[in-house]
Amino acid sequence: MTSAFGPRAALTVLLAAVLALVLPGDRLAPGSRQEGEPAAPEAAPAPLTVPSGFFTGSDETGVRRIGEVQSWLGGASLTVGHTYLPGDRWSNIEGHPALFEPWARWKEAGPGRLFVLNVPMMDRSEDGLPDTEVRAGLRGGSTGAYDAHFRALGRRLVEHRLSDAILVLGWEMNGTTYSHRCGPDPESWKAYWRRIVGVLREVPGQRFRFDFTASRGRDAVEWTRCYPGDAYVDIIGMDAYDQPEGLDFAGQVAEEYGLADHVRFAAAHGKPVSYPEWGLFRNGDNPEYVRGMLDWFARYRPVYQTFTDYCPHGVWACADNPESGRVVRGAFGASGRP
Repeated sequence: MTSAFGPRAALTVLLAAVLALVLPGDRLAPGSRQEGEPAAPEAAPAPLTVPSGFFTGSDETGVRRIGEVQSWLGGASLTVGHTYLPGDRWSNIEGHPALFEPWARWKEAGPGRLFVLNVPMMDRSEDGLPDTEVRAGLRGGSTGAYDAHFRALGRRLVEHRLSDAILVLGWEMNGTTYSHRCGPDPESWKAYWRRIVGVLREVPGQRFRFDFTASRGRDAVEWTRCYPGDAYVDIIGMDAYDQPEGLDFAGQVAEEYGLADHVRFAAAHGKPVSYPEWGLFRNGDNPEYVRGMLDWFARYRPVYQTFTDYCPHGVWACADNPESGRVVRGAFGASGRP
């Protein structure tokens, strides 16, 4: 996530209380309600028929809020549950029943529901580690130093009836936010990803899918340099927030390593796409961006998409974006009125 107060940081605090405890260098191929009366729509987005979710929190409260969002959307069914492992320490990256069990019950309550889990590749995930320390961690991981942690995670997911989870490993690796960033050593990063996938695929009973998700644009390093290979990736995702300031949706499509390059890269590698995180950001209440994203989903049919719903990104739990909220509700079949 690109904002400074993403859900992983919040989840770290929450669980501490609850638990008390392609190819290198390749170029790409050619809970509060909003208030007020909305304005009349300029243009309706395509109806949203792809598997969809809203991130509203990571614990049992977040699961409960899914029903509240569905009501706000006019009764639409949200079939994607998306959460994050806190990356503060290895014991949390291994997972815990306090996080998994509510999502397992939610998943079992409806046929066809997807569970998506973001998995940090390193501990101290948001501690601002220097490149030298990140590089050493990536190299250690690539030779098996952390295998036991990922083996424990895989076993716990299977034990908690989440054996078919979509795992978003090392997301936004092309940026600088996380200790699992790719830039300090792309070759070791790729080798480490392959090592993790190999460990998790050995867990009895697993049917995991692995989602390689970069942030939109070039960021600190070209995300294509981090791609670990088709045999180790099932889905190619993109986190695509409305930023930077002043860049319209057409620019987000056309920019280098942007939305168009993403779908071209995925097609060239025979992979479907996903959008694990998207939402408003630098350009405020921007229904044009929201319409663009919703139409993009209708055109390219991602495996799933998840809207990040808290301020400044959100529309249900954020009163600052009423016009964008009206567009989202309309795409799900609601009247567009709060």
